[in-house]
Amino acid sequence: MEKLFVNNNGEVLENDGHTLCAGNRGHLYGDGLFESIRAIHGKPINMEAHIARMLDGMRVLKMNIPTYFTVEFFIEKMEELLQKSEIKGGGKVRLSVDRISGGTYKPSSNEVDYFIEVYPLPTNEFMLNEKGIEVDLYTAIHKEKTPFSNYKVKNALLNVMASIEASERNLGDVLLTNNRGGILEATGSNIFVVGNGILYTPGLEENCVGGTMRMLLINIALQNNIRVYESPLTPQNLLIADEVFLTNAIQGITWVGGYRTRRYMNTTSVRLLQLLNEQFG
Repeated sequence: MEKLFVNNNGEVLENDGHTLCAGNRGHLYGDGLFESIRAIHGKPINMEAHIARMLDGMRVLKMNIPTYFTVEFFIEKMEELLQKSEIKGGGKVRLSVDRISGGTYKPSSNEVDYFIEVYPLPTNEFMLNEKGIEVDLYTAIHKEKTPFSNYKVKNALLNVMASIEASERNLGDVLLTNNRGGILEATGSNIFVVGNGILYTPGLEENCVGGTMRMLLINIALQNNIRVYESPLTPQNLLIADEVFLTNAIQGITWVGGYRTRRYMNTTSVRLLQLLNEQFG
């Protein structure tokens, strides 16, 4: 296996030892955000959406945004790491932004550091799972509405605990809910249901993550005359849906094969995946 490299706030290091500094606030307090970005042909994709969401999240968390935090800057740094790590096909890039070390709960500064890591993926294009995954609801802990609900913050214990329950129940994933029983998203993905050829997905006001792949697929669907509505989802919607699929930046689309006794087709998932790959082919 080729050596992989990381970028710790401008310093490129081998990813085979200690690379974070002591006192890192993302590690100590979850005081940071992250973006998971897909690479195709050795280059990060959909960067405008990722950086826009990250900068919006930084404003919400009252972090100072360096003037050089631009799409062009991060593309350059990511491509440098991908090339140095010899990732020429599919890959995953994780960009982290943490408030700089210092202070306890009250930070000593609102300046930030960044950290970039890259990993190879076995396929260059997005691939649909051959067998639909099984899902069910996660109700042990509800996702509460906060000012940073739409962003990829590092406080992810809800997602961790939900993922553990999915594994314990031999499910492919579980669906996070709010305190009214509404369905918001999966542990690491947004959710779409399909009925009569129309896509439905929770709106951002419902408390879901503002997924970059979610928005990209909404735009692709609309460009191809597929109607999309942002609306609340309930368990009853799953029981009458024709199809259900999950979306995130790395996997693209994941076909859900079943929810409890309900079984689903994947016609729309297959079509949208083809359109997605055409966009980045």
